[in-house]
Amino acid sequence: MNVEKILAISGKPGLYELKLQTRSGFVAESLLDGKKITVGMRSNVSLLSEISMYTHSEEKPLAEIMRAIAVKENEGPAISHKEDNAALITYFAGIVPDYDEDRVYPSDIKKVINWYNILQAKGLVSKEEPKVANAEAIKEEVVEEVKKEAKKEPKEKTPKTKK
Repeated sequence: MNVEKILAISGKPGLYELKLQTRSGFVAESLLDGKKITVGMRSNVSLLSEISMYTHSEEKPLAEIMRAIAVKENEGPAISHKEDNAALITYFAGIVPDYDEDRVYPSDIKKVINWYNILQAKGLVSKEEPKVANAEAIKEEVVEEVKKEAKKEPKEKTPKTKK
């Protein structure tokens, strides 16, 4: 499973795939409906490869949790994220038995299951070991590309005056 270019954008439903960088941000394509949107650099965006969940011993990367769901469901869909909280908690405890109940809320579990089902519908989940690149390196690469584009921006021409 490769989640390096999959994004969660605050205030926007679903997940997005990073398509390309622009001068002022980037273009992302919705995994729900395929629509492309432009996202500014000031938007609150998270790479799925950066997200992790609390357990009693450590923080577990989201890619590992998605893989555990894929193994349990044999790469099929998980239960609906619209189930009641008790059913979601029971299901999630079967996947991540040592998750921290005090810091992982039912809303977090709903989000993870919803994201899994979105990725599963697009064929982006697998039982293979997750491939997670260094998130900081990806961020730095994006920032550098945006800076390069900003430098290439043509300067305004000054109007010529007649003598």
